Amino acid sequence: MGASAIASAETGSHGASADFGHALAQRERRFAAALLAPAFLALLATTTFPLIFLVWTSTFRMNLAMPFMNGFVGFENYRVLLTDERFWSSLLISLVYTGATVALQVAIGLALALLVMDMKRGQGWFRLVAILPVVLSPAVVGMIWRTFMLAPDFGIVDFLAINAGLGSQNWLGDPTLAMVSVIAIHTWQWTPFAFMVLLASLASLPEDIYEAARLDRATAWQRFRRITLPLLRPAIVMVVIMRTMVALTAFAAIFTVTAGGPGTATEILNLYAYRKSFTELSIGYGAALAVALLFVTIIISGVLFVLRRAK
Repeated sequence: MGASAIASAETGSHGASADFGHALAQRERRFAAALLAPAFLALLATTTFPLIFLVWTSTFRMNLAMPFMNGFVGFENYRVLLTDERFWSSLLISLVYTGATVALQVAIGLALALLVMDMKRGQGWFRLVAILPVVLSPAVVGMIWRTFMLAPDFGIVDFLAINAGLGSQNWLGDPTLAMVSVIAIHTWQWTPFAFMVLLASLASLPEDIYEAARLDRATAWQRFRRITLPLLRPAIVMVVIMRTMVALTAFAAIFTVTAGGPGTATEILNLYAYRKSFTELSIGYGAALAVALLFVTIIISGVLFVLRRAK
């Protein structure tokens, strides 16, 4: 009887402890939910609701210049979009712009990171100077390049071109040069981001692997191709994903420098949606263009995430 009583008491004690632990876990979950609720509601209000409203608006013919024709049209805006040559042109420009800028940022950023890793002194100053373009507003960057760098005759780039024997160029008036210019501007501003991420990744690589490779008489190129690149692959893919999503939705710098011109030579899809909505006042069709850009961004990002997980 004594042993049975002791066992019953221990069982009751364990049950009480389990109930107390369960109640404590519930209180902690409720407290965590209370802390999360304001941020979650703010996220819904600033992202989810506007996104739903954008999709809803894209199903209407909403033209402020001809309000008498407004009304629900379903998928008509998307049907028109698929036959819109300007849409396909702006989409192609967006893809070229994104591909070129991201490739240049990763290549130049990796080259700078490798260079700085070999520096014995001055790494801190180099990092400080390199990060300055990122903290500038894209609109400010666009004004700087348009006014001081690419201005004909007295701009810095034109001055260098003249002294190199290439003559003065209309950097923002020629369609090809304008595209090259906006790619260069975006690359100049955002390469430091890739540089800083890749530099941090390089600094975290194990040194013993390189020592073993040197003992095996591996050349610098072999060490880079067989050790550095494979180990940096996750960081490189993440930089590509982040910079791709930003480049696809670029707006301020291009709008400030060329406004999509000359003609539509630098009119990316984001800028075309803006023009359609706020210049031509076709809000419904502009919303459909924005939704199309959203789908393109999601698809490309999804493909890149799949590549990131692939071995």
